[in-house]
Amino acid sequence: MSPRLVFLVASLAFAATPVPAAEGESGVLYRCPGNDYNNTLTPSEAEKLRCKKVEDAPVSVVRSNGRAASAATPEPAAAPAVEMKESPESAAMRARASNSRRALETRLRGEETKLARLEQEFNGGDPERRKDETNLQTYLDRVARMRTEISRKQIEIAELRRELDKLPTQ
Repeated sequence: MSPRLVFLVASLAFAATPVPAAEGESGVLYRCPGNDYNNTLTPSEAEKLRCKKVEDAPVSVVRSNGRAASAATPEPAAAPAVEMKESPESAAMRARASNSRRALETRLRGEETKLARLEQEFNGGDPERRKDETNLQTYLDRVARMRTEISRKQIEIAELRRELDKLPTQ
């Protein structure tokens, strides 16, 4: 074999060998909340930060401020110079969420008012007797209905609060 051919084969073999990831790098790209992309996280760190694994996605690296980042001293990402304009879809979604929140809060206040009125009328389990309740059983039936209605209102209020907790805050 000629020396040129040996050199060519050796260089091809060297180029074909995979380069192991540096220590601390897992070779996997993660997208973290806030659209922060990171390839230096371990799987446990990514799980703590609620980052998602990006697979088969083309990634472009753009350097900012015309400086090359040093490998020994990584610099924090620069803040964008231009603010991004909000898309019409996200503005519409935020408006719907705001309207939903307002409607749920109004309904919650109404239900709480009704519950307070029912509890006041219930009087701790001893409501006043009406004139048409000459029979004790009719009075006891009304008290049982009031208890049931109060528990239903409490359940409705708890459901409304859960729905409000699901909506994004402003």
